[in-house]
Amino acid sequence: MELTVYLAGQIHDNWREEVAQKAKEKSLPLTFVAPQTNHDRSDNVGEDILGQQPNKLFKDDAASSINNLRTQVLMQKADIVIALFGEKYKQWNTAMDASAAIAMNKPTIIVRPESLIHPLKELSNKANVTVETVDQALDVLAYIFE
Repeated sequence: MELTVYLAGQIHDNWREEVAQKAKEKSLPLTFVAPQTNHDRSDNVGEDILGQQPNKLFKDDAASSINNLRTQVLMQKADIVIALFGEKYKQWNTAMDASAAIAMNKPTIIVRPESLIHPLKELSNKANVTVETVDQALDVLAYIFE
């Protein structure tokens, strides 16, 4: 059995590559999908497809519609969602993706540091599992295959 895992979270570093490498080292049969991680592509996809927009509001609206479609398709095809919350970046998209996964009844693992226990308490309560590290999240996935 192979599982598809949607990796929700900020796109400003290579945490997804680290997750994939660690999963490979553990010989976990996982395929990973994610939001668009090329920040410029994500911001500009609306204009790239629909043409120049009259202002920033319309540019963002066009891009977000296309990004939301992509996220919905990939998340619906995923077996599990891991939502990584960190301390360095604002986490609005991560919270939106985690909430969408829970609303879709997708098994959801939230990864968040101890400092975010309080601000994420309701979301953590709705997720299947909440952990503090990516390694713990992978251990949870490994347990599925035991």
